[in-house]
Amino acid sequence: MTYADATRRLLALGCACLAAALSASCSWTGGDHTTWRAEIRRNEAGIAHIVAQDWGSLGYGYGYAQASDDLCTMAQAFVTYRGERARYFGANGALQGRSTLGQPSNLDSDFFFRLVDTDDVVARYRAAQPPALRELVHGFAAGYNRYAGEIRAGRNPGAHLACRSAPWLTPITEADVYRRLYAANLAGGFARFVTEIAEAHPPADTAPAQPPVQPSAAVAPPASAAAWADKLALGGTVGIGSNAMAFGADGSASGQPVLLGNPHWFWSGPDRFYEARLTLPGKLDVSGASFLGVPVVMIGFNRDVAWTHTVSSARRFGFFELSLVPGNPTAYRYDGRVEPMTAVPLSVEAREADGTLKTVRRTLYRTRFGPVVDLGAMSPALAWSHAKAFAIADINASNFRVFENFFAWGQARSLDQFVDIQRRFAAMPWVNTIAIGRNDPRVWYADLGAVPNVPDTLANACTTPAGRAFDARLPGVPFLDGSRAACAWIDSPGAAQTGAFPADEMPVLWRRDFVANMNNSYWLANPDAPAARHAGIFGAWATGLSLRAQLGFLLARAGIAGYDNRSGRLATPETVQRLALGSQVLSAMRFKQPLLDAVCAQTSVTLAATPPRTVDIREACHVLRAWHDTGGTSDRGAVLWDEIWARLDKIGASERYLVPFSADDPLDTPRGLNTSDPALAQAFGAAVAAMNDAGRPLDLARGDVLNVEADGARIPLYGGCEAPGYFTSACADGEVPGKPVSRAAMFGNTYMQVVTFGPDGVRAATMLAPSQSDDPASPGYADGTRRYARQQWTDIELNDDAHHAAEPPPTVLEGSDAAMRTLP
Repeated sequence: MTYADATRRLLALGCACLAAALSASCSWTGGDHTTWRAEIRRNEAGIAHIVAQDWGSLGYGYGYAQASDDLCTMAQAFVTYRGERARYFGANGALQGRSTLGQPSNLDSDFFFRLVDTDDVVARYRAAQPPALRELVHGFAAGYNRYAGEIRAGRNPGAHLACRSAPWLTPITEADVYRRLYAANLAGGFARFVTEIAEAHPPADTAPAQPPVQPSAAVAPPASAAAWADKLALGGTVGIGSNAMAFGADGSASGQPVLLGNPHWFWSGPDRFYEARLTLPGKLDVSGASFLGVPVVMIGFNRDVAWTHTVSSARRFGFFELSLVPGNPTAYRYDGRVEPMTAVPLSVEAREADGTLKTVRRTLYRTRFGPVVDLGAMSPALAWSHAKAFAIADINASNFRVFENFFAWGQARSLDQFVDIQRRFAAMPWVNTIAIGRNDPRVWYADLGAVPNVPDTLANACTTPAGRAFDARLPGVPFLDGSRAACAWIDSPGAAQTGAFPADEMPVLWRRDFVANMNNSYWLANPDAPAARHAGIFGAWATGLSLRAQLGFLLARAGIAGYDNRSGRLATPETVQRLALGSQVLSAMRFKQPLLDAVCAQTSVTLAATPPRTVDIREACHVLRAWHDTGGTSDRGAVLWDEIWARLDKIGASERYLVPFSADDPLDTPRGLNTSDPALAQAFGAAVAAMNDAGRPLDLARGDVLNVEADGARIPLYGGCEAPGYFTSACADGEVPGKPVSRAAMFGNTYMQVVTFGPDGVRAATMLAPSQSDDPASPGYADGTRRYARQQWTDIELNDDAHHAAEPPPTVLEGSDAAMRTLP
């Protein structure tokens, strides 16, 4: 049975929502007389195409489609955003899998969402949306409920076993969808400090037992220095980000632009991507990917424009240091007057081991800047003391324009209109944007969105001593004096919101050859056109690139020169597809041979251990000499090289390289491996010893350790992690030979698109590496992953005749609020 056949049968079971299947044990709220009608089609790749004649019906079909594939993940996510994880899963458990929230305890997650994702926020978010988007949200919630009700009524037996009988599979309302949208807002700010916000509390005693920490005290590193860098990584995961390229008329073989969208994202959990096409004739026809629970396309294309995103280096949050009133750790001085914090008493129901519920209470605190945050785990100097406290501010806490911007982009009819929308809303919450337009020779890069208006003059005048020490660890994050109004984020005329930079002061670049971003800062979107310096909050300027970013720019140039010599000069969609999945490893391409020349002249390395240990390296040298510096599924050498590079990478750049970084040569510096440093041989020998000790053959193929399981079979994958410089991203914790990697541990290539335009309109090829569904019983659980493993792209046609001819007949889904007022 094909995926499309299975889906038609599934939908057919639910086309009539029989009153006899419903009970009053759960209630659903919505309008009393709204009715919906949507067509849902599935192509052979399992991609849902929803067609409707009004916005509410379009949302209804999309909510139903997402739920039919990912019900359990969505249901648990809605519980999370309502602050009810501890009620269902216990206080001490944690969110399973990776997400933009990291993995806080259930209790901390609940208190965080009860504090920040409130009913008031939901009301403000909803009020800020245009009527059509509100209708879309309304229908989406009802469509989700429709499918959840069918599962609770016993339909489609065998599907969604992880949640079909679970108490946490509950109806949702529009408010749940807005809570989900707001959670996405916060990924670049508050969400990086869930625990530090949820556990912040004033000192227990009323008088300090010891002298307070002095303002000039150094900010000491935490137990793991890597934890600092993790705070700037979404979800606390270094390597989450994206590759993006756009080739303009001067870089494209056809003269039409070509776009690569290549997010490196989570393979499971609430933020995983879902691919779909949404059509409302005459108003919207857009295809692409959304986060689960989001009713609009976030990365995608229509007949006239295509766009993608990468995680931005601009800081979307900042801290304010509060000078507390002596004897009162919940009041601070602001411009010479005393200002009390706002106490927020909160309670959370937590399930005990015996199944009973207990009420847990905390009082958290807000300030004029945002919640109080206790950073004591990062450094004792940043703990809430009797003298000092710290508040965190997130520019996206008041940014209700994000999904209206995406909604408008789906309807854009030219690249100029697309850019005008981005400038008007200035809403992108934590991403760069790269875009192309039909018959437009230009390509567009912008780090244009909601960014705190902290120019360098303000940072220089208002950064506290503790903030300067903090900046050494997390550069660019504003850490300002909260006792002076003059240190608040600046309000500028024409800015889209209070305290944000205006659009005309943000980094943008138009080109006709190419633009690209691999999570490097704005200063280099094209090596031939480095950007002028912007405020430090936008990221580092004229500083070194990651190996992945360097390789990305080299591949972009190779695309223009004729990648792999198969297509002559200039980029084509086919060459871009190949370069995206080529699995090259820049560290090996540049440094493997000199390392082998220096180390493999000997047969062994004696490690400086106690006692000393001699390691035979002959086999390792043989494996690496035969390896072609790529991480393809069957490539033998990539696993060993990654072990070696992990140790070489710990050697300081000044000791490792002969030529330091130069902003005049950013794609080829630093360079020259310092082979006279004995640390290189030690790193080589230590890697070989580690693999020997673990019983891992030195000639392991990449697919031997990087693979996922489906239907009892393993699907071997390719690519690698950030540090060695893989452009093709696939990374996981706990790679063990003979054991598949958990999808919850995987991140890297997810939704991918290569888009251009031809005489008949848009030409697009896509992949969704993690597949459409979270349900092991679904054909959509592994089909996409198998296609990705084969590097089999799916052609997406927006020409209705061609598209529909290749699809099975649609399933018509009809419903109404009145019919769905109750769920079993």
